[in-house]
Amino acid sequence: MKVIVIDKVHNYLIEKLSDYGVDVADYQDVMPEEARQLIFGYEGIVLRSKIKLTGEILQNLPNLKFIARVGAGMESIDTETAKSLNIELINAPEGNRDSLAEHSVAMLLTLFNKICQANTEVKKGIWQREPNRGIELMGKTVGIIGYGNMGSAFARRLSGFGVQVISYDKYKMFYADGFTKEVKLDDIYNDVDVLSLNVPLTDETLYMFDNQFISHFRKPFYLLNTSRGKVVKTKDLVESLKSGKVLGAALDVLEYENVSFDVLSDAEMSVIEYLQSAENVLLTPHIAGLTVESNLKLAKVIADRIIYFLEKK
Repeated sequence: MKVIVIDKVHNYLIEKLSDYGVDVADYQDVMPEEARQLIFGYEGIVLRSKIKLTGEILQNLPNLKFIARVGAGMESIDTETAKSLNIELINAPEGNRDSLAEHSVAMLLTLFNKICQANTEVKKGIWQREPNRGIELMGKTVGIIGYGNMGSAFARRLSGFGVQVISYDKYKMFYADGFTKEVKLDDIYNDVDVLSLNVPLTDETLYMFDNQFISHFRKPFYLLNTSRGKVVKTKDLVESLKSGKVLGAALDVLEYENVSFDVLSDAEMSVIEYLQSAENVLLTPHIAGLTVESNLKLAKVIADRIIYFLEKK
């Protein structure tokens, strides 16, 4: 089988497939435009988010048997067309769940304890204690929307902090695992001090977090988003930060990321500038799932699933 790799992956993936007898074409460093031209003729495509595989593109790939995304989200692939063409879809949502969960806890503690602000001040020779007084996570109610690999891993990490973790997942029932209490969406609205978004980007979750959604919350809360940027309508978030309805935000993802998540584009500068300057906003560049360990874990999961698919044929 001929497989093309068009995104950065751990060498383990290429070595494992090659050892199995797969003819792997390594184009990890290719630019997006060139990648779109190179994929024709291959039976398998391994990618992250470098290009979008639209229905039109998939219709013109008659040899394609599988698409493997080294990550969790599949929004860059027309999954409905792929399924209609009997193209196997492979991903690895568990590959970076641990790194994302740890990053989520780190962001939350950093935001609550004003660590970035205090660090910057001290390095400038400014020694202020009272303005950098933090708040404790203990005793807070953390609500998680979306209790899959990422949400459940985050809940497990919170288990030692003395918080109450409640969660809502529209598509799951009876999933309570000892780390969360399964609740209705109204309970999320009524009880949370911290809201964590851990949902995939779909037509249903696109701009889910907007003014109407925010208006349902009974009390001010903190927002943590490590899912996808377009789940949050950023302008509405900024309005709520200014009004105090949202007390603070830790954002690993932003609405304005391009397809490959490597640059911001089409951003309204006043919105971005507010987020960059606000002391109660913490930003990281879509790296919650990006660790040395997750790079290898993702490669192992994807390699094993590709080989399993080949052995089934």
